[in-house]
Amino acid sequence: MTDAIVKILLAYTCGSIMGSLLLGRFRALDIRTTGSGNAGATNALRSGGKLFALGVMIIDVGKGAVAAGVIPGLALGLGASPDWLPYACGGAAVFGHCYPLFHGFRGGKGAATVVGTYLVFAPILVVPMLAVWIATILVIGYVGLATMITGHAAWVLIAALWLPEQNTLLVYAVVMACFIVFTHRINIARMREGTESRLGQLSVFRK
Repeated sequence: MTDAIVKILLAYTCGSIMGSLLLGRFRALDIRTTGSGNAGATNALRSGGKLFALGVMIIDVGKGAVAAGVIPGLALGLGASPDWLPYACGGAAVFGHCYPLFHGFRGGKGAATVVGTYLVFAPILVVPMLAVWIATILVIGYVGLATMITGHAAWVLIAALWLPEQNTLLVYAVVMACFIVFTHRINIARMREGTESRLGQLSVFRK
């Protein structure tokens, strides 16, 4: 159990490395003070441009993959690792992204880091998830809503393709989908109020 605890803490620490804030230091830019105030890739695009957002995305996706695929296999000499450890480490990295240790527990919303964990657990899911995300944006225009729908699409796909063999993965996907909804609660409130930003240039239903 000591091995698992240490690796989960390492995964959380890895998740706490924020791509937007790390790269923002080179541009004297803290995106938590601009745009929506969120430290994720969407606000990075609005606040810093395409290349900046791409760098943020690579870091945020990459740390999810490292947490889920590398950290659980580290030989720390602290005992055996349980089968569920990769999922716990993946979840810890997502939590670290949203509540980063190094940045006053003010982070992003976790979606890119969740995708990084899926690159390890079920890479075949990433393409249909991306298709769902893009299709939702094209039709509706809300990035937050597209992200939430995509999170739930992941567990639906897992249930359809791999049950009962992948019960643990299904539980992970459901928990992550619900957590993503929680981290987007402000977006939900803004959509109810009609004040949520919409990517009008992409949406079929432009305002």
